[in-house]
Amino acid sequence: MRTPHARPLAVLTSLFFMWGLITSLNDILVPHLKAMFSLSYVQAMLVQFCFFTAYFFVSLPAGWLMQKIGYQRGLIIGLCTVGVGCLLFYPAASLRAYPFFLGALFVLAAGITLLQVAANPYVTLLGKPETASSRLNLTQAFNSLGATLGPLLGSVTILAAADHAAAVNDASSVQGPYLVLAALLFVLAGAVALFRLPDVRSGQGAASAAQAEGSIWSVRHLVLGAVGIFCYVGAEVSTGSFLVSLMSDPAIAGLSHAAAGKYLALYWGAAMVGRFIGSALMQKLRASVVLAGAAVINALLIGMAISVGGPAAMWALLLTGLFNSIMFPTLFSLALEGLGALTSKGSGVLCMAIVGGAIVPLLQAGLADHLSLLFSFVVPLLCYLFIAYYGLRGHKPQAVGLPRAKPDAIAQPA
Repeated sequence: MRTPHARPLAVLTSLFFMWGLITSLNDILVPHLKAMFSLSYVQAMLVQFCFFTAYFFVSLPAGWLMQKIGYQRGLIIGLCTVGVGCLLFYPAASLRAYPFFLGALFVLAAGITLLQVAANPYVTLLGKPETASSRLNLTQAFNSLGATLGPLLGSVTILAAADHAAAVNDASSVQGPYLVLAALLFVLAGAVALFRLPDVRSGQGAASAAQAEGSIWSVRHLVLGAVGIFCYVGAEVSTGSFLVSLMSDPAIAGLSHAAAGKYLALYWGAAMVGRFIGSALMQKLRASVVLAGAAVINALLIGMAISVGGPAAMWALLLTGLFNSIMFPTLFSLALEGLGALTSKGSGVLCMAIVGGAIVPLLQAGLADHLSLLFSFVVPLLCYLFIAYYGLRGHKPQAVGLPRAKPDAIAQPA
């Protein structure tokens, strides 16, 4: 892709890669910390709860901060915050304190939220407006690449180190990888500081005045879309979080944690492949139809996994990653359809709904603790059924007296 902003775009693309990698590392931390601290599934899911709760609490303050200091400085602060979060893993491991790990994760996730709020508008600015979507698709592909490599690196460094020591209660295996990540993040912060990127704050005042009119909560298809985002992020994170533990179950596949972590990369890699396939399909089919079809297939795959069990359950659940791929951007675009001047407010509502990644895994963990791990996947199954409903009927805009406009391009967070 030819662009006069190739170098700064390359730096921004590296940010998408890094937060995809770091986010998917949580799926390695969950089984590792569960074994290390002898946690229940609910206690182990506090990893995802602390991480994704940051989206809910930090998104709006992050938007305010960008207005005050500009997006470029916001990127630098975000990278340094993620770096500090990574550094906090070292004392957390030395002290063998689970609450310290959770605090480090919240700081890390707060930094990633800052990056999300700052990086997405910059990608749309670095080139012609008509090619903004293609640039966002490119960065999303690198985000998925990072999410694919995260479990592979984590299985080799964190899980394999613990297995080799024959003591998963040794916390030191997380120190080296997160120190390396911290160093890379601080280097990236320095690289971002070297570039002059446009300050877009000056062009947002008029838009803000127009967007202040009207209640965003009166738009039914947006509110249902937020529920869809909540369900999707929750289902994706929940499935990824429990897959290593499930694949380690002797009744399913009996894999070691390190081997299961490598298989988990297939889950995220399938999402990267599915994004390209889904993009081609949506040139011939309505996006809502593709969304509903993908959600129905995932519900059927999970239902089959619960019914059949064994290695077939493992492969069925790994395959859900392929059909997850198109859901986030499709839900976003459908939910923002026709909002006109309220599009930015609608985007904020949808970003806050990412907190589903904190709530849904806890619900599944409760079932896993009291019933069985395999049956607990009925929680993401129900999430996909709602997404299927939204693709079939819930996405249709109703007359609310709002000007119809093409929604802003949105980049996927994870």
